[in-house]
Amino acid sequence: MAETRRRLRSSTVVLGGMGVLAAALSACGSDPDRRCVDRDSYDYVNGYKVVADKNCKSGSSGGSYGKGGKKKPGSSKVSDADWYYDADVSNGRADYGTFSRDEAVDRGGFGCSGSGSGGG
Repeated sequence: MAETRRRLRSSTVVLGGMGVLAAALSACGSDPDRRCVDRDSYDYVNGYKVVADKNCKSGSSGGSYGKGGKKKPGSSKVSDADWYYDADVSNGRADYGTFSRDEAVDRGGFGCSGSGSGGG
């Protein structure tokens, strides 16, 4: 009976340790979650409106801000769309994220290299 209990405990520890390792590796090895949002649509309560990915340049990590231009009447193209990283998304709106991909990566997960600063 004691041998069975010991074997069960050690396999639980091994499986738990593998889960932590997998979480740490996947958090560091993947790109941050991103959504294409319309910068002109910010609402203090709800955040930015999420738009189709085709509105954002594929490699872009900011830079369209401040270029101006509004959506032409009847056009579905959003002129001031940009990638918004690590945001909370709810009901087609994104908030509490960042437009900086580098900052999103620095926030990182458990065990990631890089030093995130506390601000300012």
